[in-house]
Amino acid sequence: MENWSEKKSVNNNLFLQKLGIEVPVICGAMYPCSNPELIAAVSESGGIGMVQPLSLVYAYSIPFEEGLNQIKSLTTKPVGLNVIVEKNIKAYEDRMKNWVDIALTKGVRFFVTALGDPSWVIEKVKPFGGIVYHDVTERKWAERAVRLGVDGLICVNNRAGGHAGNQSAEDLFKQLSDFGLPLICAGGVSTSDHFIDSLKMGYSGVQMGTRFIATTECKAHPDYKEAILRASEKDIVLTKRVTGVPLSVIRTPYVDSVGLEIGPIAQFLFRFRRTRHWLRFLYNLRSVRAMKKTNLKGLSTKDYYQAGKGVEGINEVLGANTILKIFRTAYEKFLAGE
Repeated sequence: MENWSEKKSVNNNLFLQKLGIEVPVICGAMYPCSNPELIAAVSESGGIGMVQPLSLVYAYSIPFEEGLNQIKSLTTKPVGLNVIVEKNIKAYEDRMKNWVDIALTKGVRFFVTALGDPSWVIEKVKPFGGIVYHDVTERKWAERAVRLGVDGLICVNNRAGGHAGNQSAEDLFKQLSDFGLPLICAGGVSTSDHFIDSLKMGYSGVQMGTRFIATTECKAHPDYKEAILRASEKDIVLTKRVTGVPLSVIRTPYVDSVGLEIGPIAQFLFRFRRTRHWLRFLYNLRSVRAMKKTNLKGLSTKDYYQAGKGVEGINEVLGANTILKIFRTAYEKFLAGE
């Protein structure tokens, strides 16, 4: 209990107060599931919703600034922006930098970076009082991000949906806790019990994706939500067929039929930095188109449903506000030592 008390103090001071939110829950940025209504609902309910710009602009065909305005019409509370910083083609980098500039003018102050060097994001947002957290799956990436000046780390474990890590939540926390920064548990969290277990480990909060897909506000196709409700932990597999690197998806007949691995030529090209960046771009471009069709329109045969092992605890579609109420109650009990 004494150890809990120390951890609760860290949780409350370093994460919630700086972000100005009430419940230490991030709705993870998801392609193509991060629609404006979902983002706003999570923020309005006391957590923080993350804008995924590719989802906003390409999956939902909403111009970026218009999308931010729409979200802000639904909530006055803080929202964040996901920034993919992997170096790719210049036009893509320029567009992402422009989106960050627009977000800053709209009052966004929380940024989560991924897949590369977050330096330019830090340089852009710090003069505005911005806060930058970085996605990491192991210590070597965390060390680099901390040197560059990030404010916290999103610790992506082996239970996450999308591009999962390869280590457990416990092992990641042990590896990264000495940095003295807020650590967010990302992966396998879908219930209030999972949430509290993460806080007991010492995490400052959690990031959830799969749980928020199965909500009334999420615009994902009903087939996708139903697949999440039906799935169990053992149905989550890693495939390289979508983006070229391991991606957590729900096992379907189509996933079984095409296999989980990429071809030998692609495997060879992924070994080299320059060709790896281009190959990832091509894979991602293809997956953007495929995911939009599958997850929003609900195809019946070519189903790639991204999800994490937290599906085990998801049995019904709920409103985001209902989920946050459950988590808020659990959090208040945790703080009270119950």
